Amino acid sequence: MPLLLPRLRRSFLSNFIPRLFIGLAFIYVYCEYLIYYVTQIQCGWAMLSKEPTEGVEPVYAMVIADTHLLGSRNGHWFDKWRREWQMHRAFQAAMTLHSPEVVFVLGDLFDEGKWCPEKEFNDYVERFYKLFEVPETTAMYSVVGNHDIGFHYRITPHLAKRFETRLKSPPVQLVSIRGNHFVLINSMAMEGDGCTLCARTVAEIANISNILKCSSGSSLCKGKRRLERYSRPIIMQHYPLYRESDTICTEPDAAPLPERNSLFEERWDCLSKESTEYLVESLHPRAAFGAHTHHSCMLRHSFVPTTDHKIEFVEYTVPSFSWRNRLDPKYYLLTITPEEVKVSKCGLPREWTLQITAILMTLALLVYLRYYTSVNTLNYKLLSGKKV
Repeated sequence: MPLLLPRLRRSFLSNFIPRLFIGLAFIYVYCEYLIYYVTQIQCGWAMLSKEPTEGVEPVYAMVIADTHLLGSRNGHWFDKWRREWQMHRAFQAAMTLHSPEVVFVLGDLFDEGKWCPEKEFNDYVERFYKLFEVPETTAMYSVVGNHDIGFHYRITPHLAKRFETRLKSPPVQLVSIRGNHFVLINSMAMEGDGCTLCARTVAEIANISNILKCSSGSSLCKGKRRLERYSRPIIMQHYPLYRESDTICTEPDAAPLPERNSLFEERWDCLSKESTEYLVESLHPRAAFGAHTHHSCMLRHSFVPTTDHKIEFVEYTVPSFSWRNRLDPKYYLLTITPEEVKVSKCGLPREWTLQITAILMTLALLVYLRYYTSVNTLNYKLLSGKKV
């Protein structure tokens, strides 16, 4: 019996300590990795209202916005590290669970792109592609935001050129996938003042507009280039289209009050009214996606350029993907055919959800270890002949 008691104590310690470390390790892995899968597995691709044309598969696209990767000027290094790896884990979970064939990033990839020198910008780009890595089977397209190159008044040819070159993001780009057409636009180049960048952008929009007219069989066609299959395009840009404010946004994750009632400043918070009308009349979109506000919004637009013609479409403002900008970051999943655009909004775990989950799991671990300790203490007393 005297030899059994030390052995029992050693057995207790050799089992207690591993249980403690295994429990803490599981809590860490769950709160830092698995929770992103648990939350996002609840979100999936939206169902189409009708079957697509035979032989034509829907396009499955993911849309994120406003990642705002920190540079060397703003924020503490720990905040920078924490937020970036949160986005990385969340993005990789989304890619694993949903496997989109194309990802659109709607601007403000970088928080300090408009200020940083060349070496820092190159580091920025490498970090972005590392954090938001996609498989070879997935295409990624980025549109520029005001934090990437600055608002219109401070854009230089160098700032615009380096983003275009490194991110493969010209001021206007037409992307066609199985009869679905996306027009990617530099919002800051829609100033309408005839600057070099603006003139280039307007000329390319006019060219794409003509391609779309020719593809649709319009009598206004002035060229020979046509798309293999016509459908109204989808606009992708950083700014929202013109609206007076977010007051008309009724989504649960719209801008909070009283911020929601603040009037927008054209060319700063949204496109100008003139630029919006120009885009709509030139491209006749069936949907539009923007960002910039960091909040969600869905609007149904109806433009009537002439008395016998109406252009109707839905505009979505995509919330920020970063915990620095929102307590509940979001992204969109799009199921697209030439006839339909269906949208699912997916949420990432809130910061407090991560913290409360960690606290509750730690408390559960402590209760379990307390119970384990009590049972072993009772066994020790019984074997030692002590009164229980």
